[in-house]
Amino acid sequence: MARLKPLSKAELDAKGIDLSFIGGDFHELPNSIPTLAYRPDILKASGALWQTIMGGGTVDRGLKWLIGYLASMSAGCRYCSAHTATGANTSGVPAEKVEAIWNYERSPMFTDAERAALKVAQGAGHVPNAVTDEDFAALKKHFSSEEIAEIVAVIAIYGFFNRWNDTIGTTLEKTPRAFAESHLKEHGWDIGKHG
Repeated sequence: MARLKPLSKAELDAKGIDLSFIGGDFHELPNSIPTLAYRPDILKASGALWQTIMGGGTVDRGLKWLIGYLASMSAGCRYCSAHTATGANTSGVPAEKVEAIWNYERSPMFTDAERAALKVAQGAGHVPNAVTDEDFAALKKHFSSEEIAEIVAVIAIYGFFNRWNDTIGTTLEKTPRAFAESHLKEHGWDIGKHG
């Protein structure tokens, strides 16, 4: 159960909360929204930043979701892990590739460019940050400076959401929970405090 009671639909409507930034990326309203909405300005700003990072740029959208997934799992946030893994699959990443992510360094399902990005995501999810100069040098072989900024922005926005959802204990919705229970459990995912 969430540590901060989510606002109801009527309360969201009374506050005039604009949910247009969500678009078609989620099957249900993420339960983080009704807690972020206690401060509509924070919800609006974080939503706009998320939309800019995840909706724009030149880095493949499926890869961005995988980066968010690996960074979130490395940080320990099961809520964001379930959402980002589901988002990757919805964006065209086969479930088998999502399941193979912990073997990204050896699996033929991943390109060298993806391996470099995922290595940075995994290291950046740790506290303290475990990204090395060698990891960044490998990233620079495959991505422009603008794309690297985009990759790090994905990691950073999920850092915010990881901390928010783990601290609040946000309850996971039906669709990402079902995907995670079907595809992520064998690799250390569990519902934890988000059930």
